[in-house]
Amino acid sequence: MNNINIKVIASKGAVIPQYKTAGAAGADLCALLDSPLTIACGKFAIVPTGLFFEIPEGFEVQVRPRSGLAAKNGVTVLNTPGTIDSDYRGELKVILINLGAADFTINSGDRIAQMVVSPVTQATFSLTDSLSETERGTGGFGSTGVSGN
Repeated sequence: MNNINIKVIASKGAVIPQYKTAGAAGADLCALLDSPLTIACGKFAIVPTGLFFEIPEGFEVQVRPRSGLAAKNGVTVLNTPGTIDSDYRGELKVILINLGAADFTINSGDRIAQMVVSPVTQATFSLTDSLSETERGTGGFGSTGVSGN
């Protein structure tokens, strides 16, 4: 397993991300709130964490949903995966949406998402007049799962 160092500034009361098991890919992100925040059914909210990162160049942090929140409450990260670029120095905030059947209340310190550190590859985009042929061709949006096509 690879390990990199990410510098963190934590506001008073913020929870430093933690991996809960030795094999975990995601470290938990927790809310930092002055008072409980309720997200109504079908609504979303931007939830602060009180954390600021210095992510090494060549890496990003992906913000992903917690499976337990999604399975039990229908709460997920709206822009999943959210990307925190290495040159961003602002507070990490999580956009949560409540797709569940009941309003959902978040308290300060609640685990709201997870973060995964990933290497970044940037591409060079080259204009061309044609692309190589493939068996799939231009079929999209489920075209490979339709029998007879």
